[in-house]
Amino acid sequence: MHRLFVAIRPPASIRSQLLDIMGGVSGARWQSDEQIHLTLRFIGEVDGRQADDIHAALSGVRQAPFDIALAGLGTFDRRGEPTALWAGVNPREALSDLHRKVDQACQRAGLSPEGRAYHPHITLARLNRSSGPVGGMLAAEGGLSSLPFTVSAFHLFESHLTPSGPIYRIAETYPLNP
Repeated sequence: MHRLFVAIRPPASIRSQLLDIMGGVSGARWQSDEQIHLTLRFIGEVDGRQADDIHAALSGVRQAPFDIALAGLGTFDRRGEPTALWAGVNPREALSDLHRKVDQACQRAGLSPEGRAYHPHITLARLNRSSGPVGGMLAAEGGLSSLPFTVSAFHLFESHLTPSGPIYRIAETYPLNP
């Protein structure tokens, strides 16, 4: 079985900028450089044949390269408790278009449509009830921004779960073409 997701890997300069602001929230499980990505579509566990079908379908996705930039910080909450700290990106239109095309490709490969609304972001940390408050970080770094960077490809990642956290490996790369 393969545990897969489709994502964009930000350039080293953006990953470095994100790594520089990580900290200051006790109990947070911060992402490592190797884990920093912007998810387009979570797939989950599939067998080898379906993984091949997904790869073939994703190979047919067509979109021109586009620019995005970091834009602010936020949290995802469950029952009023923050569960993840993330960096936002703008503009979102091209990302939403790419997400839609990736989701359609995954459906052609036999997967169900994505059930959740798409909210483009880069997860910085996972939080739990024992994590410290995030308000200080949001106040200090909430105005996060970056120079625009070009998205020229997206990737099919394989995720291996370990006791110390997931390990991500790029299985396939799909260049964007004008």
